[in-house]
Amino acid sequence: MDWFAASDYWLTRLVLQRALAGVYLVAFVSAALQFRALLGEHGLTPVPRFVRRVPFRASPSLFHWRYSDRLFAGVSWCGAALAAAIAAGAADAVPLGAAMAMWALLWLAYLSIVNVGQIWYSFGWESLLLEAGFLGIFLGNDETAPPVLVLWLLRWLAFRLEFGAGLIKWRGDRCWRELTCLDYHHETQPMPGPLSWFFHRLPKPLHRVEVAANHVAQLVVPFGLLMPQPVATYAAAVVIVTQLWLVLSGNFSWLNWLTIVIALAAVDSSAFSGPAPAYPAAPLWYVVLVCAATATVVALSYWPVRNMVSRGQQMNASFNSLHLVNTYGAFGSVTRVRHEIVIEGTDDEQPGEETVWREYGFRGKPGDVRRLPRQFAPYHLRLDWQMWFAALSPAYAAGWFEPFTTRLLEGDRATLRLLRHNPFPEEPPRYVRALLYRYRFTTREERRATGDWWQRTLVREFMPPVRGPGDAEHSR
Repeated sequence: MDWFAASDYWLTRLVLQRALAGVYLVAFVSAALQFRALLGEHGLTPVPRFVRRVPFRASPSLFHWRYSDRLFAGVSWCGAALAAAIAAGAADAVPLGAAMAMWALLWLAYLSIVNVGQIWYSFGWESLLLEAGFLGIFLGNDETAPPVLVLWLLRWLAFRLEFGAGLIKWRGDRCWRELTCLDYHHETQPMPGPLSWFFHRLPKPLHRVEVAANHVAQLVVPFGLLMPQPVATYAAAVVIVTQLWLVLSGNFSWLNWLTIVIALAAVDSSAFSGPAPAYPAAPLWYVVLVCAATATVVALSYWPVRNMVSRGQQMNASFNSLHLVNTYGAFGSVTRVRHEIVIEGTDDEQPGEETVWREYGFRGKPGDVRRLPRQFAPYHLRLDWQMWFAALSPAYAAGWFEPFTTRLLEGDRATLRLLRHNPFPEEPPRYVRALLYRYRFTTREERRATGDWWQRTLVREFMPPVRGPGDAEHSR
């Protein structure tokens, strides 16, 4: 079946599969290390409470049948181990059916996590990983040539991902059309990286060039992904370079890295991979499964295509509970001013004007003005991201911020492990409060004079002082 096989793409598949497994590995480790404080039985938004009110059909997950923190940890760490094994080549060392089962287990395990993850898993890159991971099930292994249909489905995913992101910007904030969004974005993005200060301080004409290049990369280049070779390879190269630029300028979890992985499907590696292996004909059952998956994706593509052509285009939306064939896009509006919530505690009996408040430090989000932002992506700091949203509006903090401050007053170990600095290592504070600050990057002159990366100004009180449990047991 010559129409089915793309033997020349064997190296493309090899790199794509190993890299996709690497992204899965990061995702599962992120879940394992952070779930207890966020989603656990005593978490900020507990899974048991969620599954009691949301039916299985709306959010299919194995945790609807049974939940315990031990089971969640087991699923996360087993997923990480399986992803690591596939990244090391295990799926190529077993029969085709077993390899597909390994990829299917990864997808089912992560789907189970995302579908009970609530606000902490509400990001587009979660659905993107599930959609790419679903296609990864059908890519095959060393027993068969890469299937043409799945490579085209991955190209179609890359097109929707990039073109949808470009459309949402062009239709959204006028600063994208005026080429001025990057006058703000490097400073106000959810989690700046170690080079974000330098990107922000580039001359404004270069910011205009950045925005214009982004429009070309997301509104024009994606059509090249669907063209014959070598045009598709050149288009994929532009996407990859653009994504690496974004990696350097900020922290967007595994979004940029996964976009690079998906774009690899359009790369013709035959020029530098040597002769293609002599693959046997693909088993009929495998051909049937690939064709069925292709038909499913084509049918489900109706909703994201309709969304893209709609004036009311949604960003990062899933149209089914399995997160298959989604719509993508981000930053349809760009924040001009950066606000940050700073949480402080005191062990004074009664706070007053002379009270000394000590500040909690977060791993990724700005806090200490002298601390250079760190690079965490592709790892995802879920609490830090939600703190950015909460600073935009208290509505984003509903349901989890008050329990979070309560855990600080209790000295909850799982919660404190999500932070970089706990100013009360011996025992919890008596009171905590939250203040809202305006943050901006220092100028070059301010940086030289003070050594600070940020300058901050108090805006208002976000949450008044809240009293802790007194002499009750503080830690679990």
